[in-house]
Amino acid sequence: MELNCFEQIVERAKQSFRKERVVIAGADAENILLGAFDAQDAGFAAPILVGDPAKVEPMLARLGLKDKPYQLIPAAPEDNVTQMAIDLINRGEGDVLMRGNIQTREFLMPLLDRKNGLRTDKLLTHIDLVSMPEYPKLIAIGDVTVTIEPNLQQKKKIIQNMTETLELLGYDNPKLALLALVEQVSFHMKDTIEAQELIREHRERPIANCQLEGPVSYDLILSKEAARLKNYPSQLSGQFDGIIAPSLLAGNLIVKCWQMHAHARTCGVVVGAKIPVALTSRSDNKDVAFLSLAFCAALNDRRSLG
Repeated sequence: MELNCFEQIVERAKQSFRKERVVIAGADAENILLGAFDAQDAGFAAPILVGDPAKVEPMLARLGLKDKPYQLIPAAPEDNVTQMAIDLINRGEGDVLMRGNIQTREFLMPLLDRKNGLRTDKLLTHIDLVSMPEYPKLIAIGDVTVTIEPNLQQKKKIIQNMTETLELLGYDNPKLALLALVEQVSFHMKDTIEAQELIREHRERPIANCQLEGPVSYDLILSKEAARLKNYPSQLSGQFDGIIAPSLLAGNLIVKCWQMHAHARTCGVVVGAKIPVALTSRSDNKDVAFLSLAFCAALNDRRSLG
């Protein structure tokens, strides 16, 4: 099954057997709060706010949220709010971790620390789901936040993470593209050489239960017409389910360009930990936060089923 719109994910989240207890680290974040309480109104989230009450409570009042149900865990300005949030989850008091008003590095470092108990043997990978008017279905892209310059082994793990994530959303044998500057292998372009090596290994021994193609340039991933004009021999152009970015810079820039210039709706989740982690930009609107929590709820619901 393929997903054509975010409403399918939201409906799956609404059908979850429980409300996800969403622990927000640094809860004085306007659009994060609005998205989280929208998720509560939709029936699949229960906000737990970790932050300075002197900042959080006035913001809740200003946003008209102070009379909504929530739990506030007070933190002093010098406290590590991400550590406090992780400790709550490790005590069994939360199901989803969410980044609020805190720098990405400060948020990720405690999550990456194996002593905190949320790491697994998988690579942490930030996967965005994107809906664009010009593309016929949702498309995933990763990594866009965690691994700056993934090596060959890390790219394999990103492929595995994206495949598993899409399978949890209902995809069967998802179609993934290894993004590169050009579609021809060139000895001075590392992204094309590594894509060729990944394809070779995938043919000999599948990296994951997916269809993998590469190297593929951006236009050939998204457009059947571009493939026709360039005589690119692929049946997958314009039909890919996911993009494996060659670097964090490439993935992150693509998502931001889609958001700002292609009228895209997006959401983002870090996978590979024991629990899903909703991670959005602090400049994102409340819809991104809401959809990211729906994404987390859908993943947790499918995991609980099987």
